[in-house]
Amino acid sequence: MPRLIRKISNLRGGKRGRIPKGVIHIRASFNNTIVTVTDVRGQVVSWSSAGACGFKGAKKSTPFAAQTAAENAIRTLIDRGMGQAEVVVTGPGPGRDTALRAICGSGLALSLVRDITPMPHNGCRPPKKRCI
Repeated sequence: MPRLIRKISNLRGGKRGRIPKGVIHIRASFNNTIVTVTDVRGQVVSWSSAGACGFKGAKKSTPFAAQTAAENAIRTLIDRGMGQAEVVVTGPGPGRDTALRAICGSGLALSLVRDITPMPHNGCRPPKKRCI
């Protein structure tokens, strides 16, 4: 007798309703830029990265790749009816400003832009001085 298997599409992709407000997370590292869009509860609605857009190697860390990743992540939001969003930027990468500009130009109303890049308060102790 076969076991009953629940469909994954009912659990994850079954909620295709209108999303009025969301949070856009931009993670800009030195090697890649990842843009994740969530609703206000934190459920991921859409995501994109420079690598997923087809950029490889050193081209992933360019501002143009970050702009393309942000546009791809937001394209599905406009179809689902999102009108207002908050933006959370993390990381020191070169694509953080360009991704934010792409989001501003998409027509979404931004209510908040927050930078949560971790900054050390004097950090770890450096290694001892080298004796030659």
